[in-house]
Amino acid sequence: MRLLATSLLALACASVSFTASAQSAGVKTMDGILVDANGMTVYTFDKDTANSGKSVCNGPCAKLWPPVAPMGMPAAPYSTVTRDDGSAQLAYQGKPLYLYEADKKAGDRTGDNFKDVWHVVKP
Repeated sequence: MRLLATSLLALACASVSFTASAQSAGVKTMDGILVDANGMTVYTFDKDTANSGKSVCNGPCAKLWPPVAPMGMPAAPYSTVTRDDGSAQLAYQGKPLYLYEADKKAGDRTGDNFKDVWHVVKP
């Protein structure tokens, strides 16, 4: 019983820690996916390489898929990457994060599986 209580406490602490680090990064979990501070769905791009420190979505791509800007100092599993224009972009587990221009209101997920390379983030 004591082991179960200890395990549950550890799980609760990990959950609180994740939520706190997500909020400090400017994103949060809602309905099982990652969203920005405005509730807009956050995506990753399969062509980005995790932990490369770069985004390959620039120019016209970044107009359709705006990068998520970090808020404050993100803590693991969040980090930042430097974009080609020198600006910072928030990353989750080393993958840069994006919004989708066609999503018009909080909760929209119209970019999920777009061309089989864009995906909602499920932390």
